[in-house]
Amino acid sequence: MNGLDKAFAAAGAAAWGGLPFSQLAEDMGTEAIRKAEELCPNPRTVLVAAFPYYAGERGGNLSIYARGLDYHTVVTRRLNTICDFLKEKYENSRFLPAADNSPLPERQAAWRCGVGLRGRHGLVILPPYGSYVFLGTILTDAVLELPERTPSPGCTDCGRCRSACPGGALGEGGVEVSRCLSQLTQKKGELTAEEAALLKAHPLIWGCDCCQRACPYNARPALTPLPEFREGLVDALTGADLAGLTNRTFREKYGDRSFAWRGPAPLRRNLELRGE
Repeated sequence: MNGLDKAFAAAGAAAWGGLPFSQLAEDMGTEAIRKAEELCPNPRTVLVAAFPYYAGERGGNLSIYARGLDYHTVVTRRLNTICDFLKEKYENSRFLPAADNSPLPERQAAWRCGVGLRGRHGLVILPPYGSYVFLGTILTDAVLELPERTPSPGCTDCGRCRSACPGGALGEGGVEVSRCLSQLTQKKGELTAEEAALLKAHPLIWGCDCCQRACPYNARPALTPLPEFREGLVDALTGADLAGLTNRTFREKYGDRSFAWRGPAPLRRNLELRGE
């Protein structure tokens, strides 16, 4: 698989792996399997890759992941180069790239084929980049020859991420999404009094980096070599930045960022809760 190694490296992936779809299906519900089969009839193989995004320590009120260009677009575009490479060899096969927008459980795919460590916070930890990596997948009906991989081990389970979580979302049973501050910052509609209090005390108006910042694997993460996540960053937003913007003009201004998908309303609400 030397050719795939080179193709993934050229695409900017820090690590990659692959596994039969039938194995990953063990981590998927019936509905997710159905959706995957609609996208790619007779799916046979899943490839997964990790792309680092940490750009250094910077002030701001947006989560680190959201400051560069929208990772959905960036990762999919980079994965398309892998698809083009594979189509030359498998002319009659389908190759479908995706990044956080498909029925495939990306983290389980990564862990099953040994990409990174299983973080207690539910994220993939890939030294030297820590957990600051985006994942992307390629679903195909081609049967690929893949190297044997040992499933990912767990992290040291030091408990620091669990202690650092403001909402208490990290329990013995995994991540309770409804208590995750990253999810709460993106929630539309009415908040409970508890949710509003958590957001008021939260230093970010979009996303949450608390568990990642507490993780010892992220003490000195390597910087991303990818320009989309290193240059032209939006570190913070103020009320003045959003003033007078309609949903349309907001997307014209910030539509290439991953914090834009909900529109300006949650961002304005979070700024107001913090008195900004």
